[in-house]
Amino acid sequence: MSTVDPFPLTKPIVVLIGPTAIGKTALSIKLAKQFDFEIVSVDSMQVYKYMDIGTAKVTEKEMEGVRHHLIDVVYPDEPFDSGLYEKTALAAIQNIQGRGKRVLVTGGTGLYLNALVNGLSPKLPAFPGIREELEKELEGTGLNVLHEQLSSVDSISAKRIHKNDTRRVIRALEIFRGTGKKWSDLISEHRELKEVRFPNILQICLTRNREKLYERINFRTRLMIESGLEQEVLDLNSKGYGSNLKSMQSIGYSHMANYVNGNYGFDEMLDLLARDTRRYAKRQYTWFRKIKGLCWLETEKSDKANHIIDEFIKG
Repeated sequence: MSTVDPFPLTKPIVVLIGPTAIGKTALSIKLAKQFDFEIVSVDSMQVYKYMDIGTAKVTEKEMEGVRHHLIDVVYPDEPFDSGLYEKTALAAIQNIQGRGKRVLVTGGTGLYLNALVNGLSPKLPAFPGIREELEKELEGTGLNVLHEQLSSVDSISAKRIHKNDTRRVIRALEIFRGTGKKWSDLISEHRELKEVRFPNILQICLTRNREKLYERINFRTRLMIESGLEQEVLDLNSKGYGSNLKSMQSIGYSHMANYVNGNYGFDEMLDLLARDTRRYAKRQYTWFRKIKGLCWLETEKSDKANHIIDEFIKG
């Protein structure tokens, strides 16, 4: 990673996020050309090579010469997660700023954006022996008893974790027995100690009427099919990238794979793809609402982004 700027990175950074199909790509290119931005993608699927149509990946023509980062960085069978995204994106940002250029982070993956802006929580140690004991207790007494135990030692975590979430109930008790500390306290300690990475950041989120957004999603779904999503999935399969891969289980690719394999009819596949994309857009909004200080901008008024960013850069 470049060492041009240690944390905090004080140079201005602009973030443009929004749900799928809302129109981020066109606006981001326009803004990049106006303000001399290089774009850092915050999209969990556009990092994969060969996966273009199903991810609505920006094309070279659409880029209009604007340099993009964090696109096509790994093959579909290579691991990639929020931790790898955090490291790679930070390196890109430091490199861009080191060359005197401005940074525009754009996309729709809230988990990755949070990793970049706030950093990931430290990885807590595992205690396999304690976990094994808890799993035996689970068999003997049941999950309700374990959840009650959690309530007695860490009421905050117990309220946060659903009583039917076996994995996380056991993990919370494992952490308490192994460290002597509540999981909720460890999370709070991390938040208090966490430094501000980007003290000079503007985060804009595009929004629009829900019905109009769903119309755009339905249109994009049909466009993906017409643009050759089926052939893209077949090509991926021919390269050895099968349906068992994490990347291939994403929206669009899993739907088309089920159609190709005869599990769905064409109309069923199309309906399910559009439905699941709409549901994904809802989940994206849930992530975005957690961001403090977010500037919400209606897409019909997206021209205001120019003024907002100009005022921000001028300080």
